[in-house]
Amino acid sequence: MSKVIVFSIFILASIAIGVISGVSNLPGEWYQSLNKPFFNPPSWIFAPVWTVLYGMIGAALAATWYDENNGRRLIVFAIQGFLNILWSPAFFGMQNPALGLAIIIPMLVFILLFIAMSWRPNRWAALLFVPYALWVAFATMLNLSIVMLN
Repeated sequence: MSKVIVFSIFILASIAIGVISGVSNLPGEWYQSLNKPFFNPPSWIFAPVWTVLYGMIGAALAATWYDENNGRRLIVFAIQGFLNILWSPAFFGMQNPALGLAIIIPMLVFILLFIAMSWRPNRWAALLFVPYALWVAFATMLNLSIVMLN
């Protein structure tokens, strides 16, 4: 299978997982009723940002997939991915910002670990994760603020 096809499959699968997670755990009235910090972005921004990020996550995975000695990085990638999938059902589905915070903090740690582990063997994969790390750091601060305000 050509690399273009593999990259396309990984990117589309990553976006699809993100869309399914988002559609399955819509914020709804409960989220609207929460006290939020002044830096809470408008609701419309989340879907496009996450769509781009999921595409970059899929590309980083595809790039890592072809690397030699990629086992540890793939495990770290899988852990952050699993935590990513858990966050929306915890925060929105269970309406539990504290549980969301307990998931997003280690998620951010594993994202940063993936970047650090990928920096030398695959700088491109690491750089693809930098915007993701920045957004999740912002989301962590938002999640923490919501816990504190509510």
